[in-house]
Amino acid sequence: MPIVTIQQGPRDVEAKRVLVEKVTDAFVDAYEIPAEAVHVWIHEVPAESWGTAGKLTADK
Repeated sequence: MPIVTIQQGPRDVEAKRVLVEKVTDAFVDAYEIPAEAVHVWIHEVPAESWGTAGKLTADK
């Protein structure tokens, strides 16, 4: 059973639905397994808890 963890900034629920569906489909196609075997976890990190190039994402 693959477990996929995605770390990202907050997104709306519809975008997450699409993401989970597409990630699941990719594993089904690549591994030839049933969709029920694929678990996708989305870990959302707030902009004030994440940075790039020495700056908080919240400050951009």
